[in-house]
Amino acid sequence: MIYKALSNETRSQIMSWLKNPSEYFDEKPYLEQNLNFKIGVCVGDIQAKAGLAQSVISGYLLTMQKAGLLESERIGKWTYYRRNEKTIQEFSEYIKKKL
Repeated sequence: MIYKALSNETRSQIMSWLKNPSEYFDEKPYLEQNLNFKIGVCVGDIQAKAGLAQSVISGYLLTMQKAGLLESERIGKWTYYRRNEKTIQEFSEYIKKKL
């Protein structure tokens, strides 16, 4: 399922953006709400960066979450996504051993 989740260019880009969110997203609105990128990046910000419909991005994020690549946290009416580094590390080790 991880292979499928990463096979789409936009989903792969999202994973890169979430690796170092401060390089791709403005943290100021988060800090104003006493939040930071440790909780993740808001779906709306990911959608704006990708330039795709919110429903498409939500579907992509759900696919990546089901594959174990992302974790989400809901705060108020907003959902924030961050990388699941444990799964990513395990997948990386798997690739090193098998390929």
